Amino acid sequence: MGEAATAPAAVRATIGDSEFDRDTAVTRRAPGVYDIDLSAGWTIISAVNGGYLLAVLGRALADALPHGDPFTISAHYLTASQPGPAVIRTDTVRTGRTLSTGQASLFQYDEEGAEVERIRVLASYGNLDGLPDDVRTTARPPVFPPMDQCFGPQDGPAPVSGSSAIADRLMLKLDPSTLGWALGAPSGKGEMRSWFGLADGRDADPLSLLLAVDALPPTAFEIGLKGWVPTVELTVHVRARPAPGPLRVSITTRNLAGGFLEEDAEIWDSADRLVAQSRQLARARLS
Repeated sequence: MGEAATAPAAVRATIGDSEFDRDTAVTRRAPGVYDIDLSAGWTIISAVNGGYLLAVLGRALADALPHGDPFTISAHYLTASQPGPAVIRTDTVRTGRTLSTGQASLFQYDEEGAEVERIRVLASYGNLDGLPDDVRTTARPPVFPPMDQCFGPQDGPAPVSGSSAIADRLMLKLDPSTLGWALGAPSGKGEMRSWFGLADGRDADPLSLLLAVDALPPTAFEIGLKGWVPTVELTVHVRARPAPGPLRVSITTRNLAGGFLEEDAEIWDSADRLVAQSRQLARARLS
């Protein structure tokens, strides 16, 4: 494991009082119905980031269901979301003693004022603090350089082509061995690894893990592709409440075929615990 670096000695945001919390806050209009104004601060080019959207829907379900922590959440991205007003409709599928399951959809409006469904999720929630502490695993934390030997968007001579507003909200320090694409020499390996945090210093929680799995540059860049890699489906498993401090995110792609690729992500906290896993299917632009 690389040596973690501490956040800058500035006033740190806290969980519940940060830009991420404000921009994912939903307003209950009626039971199971929530309003939100999707922030332009979490866009990639002009589309709203899929991880941010998942966190928004995750927050609505945390309010709608009797349990507050996402254990597993699967999302299908139907149409690209844009900054601006949206409505979320939730439905409780089942409630039990340790798990509750619900579904949610986010809608926006077309030029005629008709609702357009952007994303639909099915999720099970529980209480992470109530889980047993027995861990039996062969998984190992990713090994990459200390944070001060890694590089973020601010370290380049100019903004990377396709960079976006979301980069200003994140603390990303990428492993140099996965940065060949930024130098015009991609490695050909579908790998991306980075230290991860929020730029205002807010520590991670289960909802921000939903953002973290989809916040790094696409692995397709290191395969040698360029351009937007839109998510078709994304499933996240939250395994534990993360300890304070920066996260390490490791993403791999093993198979690009038929214009689609998978991304398998692991997120490790500062206590060397595997706190989240995900798999997504994304569309690759081959030309």
